[in-house]
Amino acid sequence: MATTSLSPTPKLQFFDANGAPLAGGLLYTYEAGTTTPLASYTDSTGVSANTNPITLDSRGEANVWLGADSYKLALYTSVASGGVLIWTVDNIRIIGVAVTALDFVGTGSQVAFFAADNVAAIYINGVYQNRNTYTVTSGTVTFSQAPPYTSIIEVVYN
Repeated sequence: MATTSLSPTPKLQFFDANGAPLAGGLLYTYEAGTTTPLASYTDSTGVSANTNPITLDSRGEANVWLGADSYKLALYTSVASGGVLIWTVDNIRIIGVAVTALDFVGTGSQVAFFAADNVAAIYINGVYQNRNTYTVTSGTVTFSQAPPYTSIIEVVYN
């Protein structure tokens, strides 16, 4: 059986009060809790920033990819329609976007490694370690058995 995931919304689409596409609508992206502009992006690479505000196309659509920061979004009607605020949503954050990995080298006797509290997964020499083989307390990962000498221990956390 294949492993699958729910697709993200490939394009955002917005509508006016009558249910028609919000052609020319304006979507502003801000730092959460402020009116300080915060970049959104045209695709998943995060290389090309959208204009801010983003002008929606004739179907009321836009490619909107968010970075790791918390956002506030504000949707307005088109300039031709007076640029009236439709809604604002604050504190939008993508969960699980950013993960970090720490690498350690096994000594054959060391069982405890200072890492992080929010451990997502641990690999030893590329092999996933079941959660019953270690504990995490106050940022310290403690293995039930010392990882082998010169083994590469990768602790992934978010």
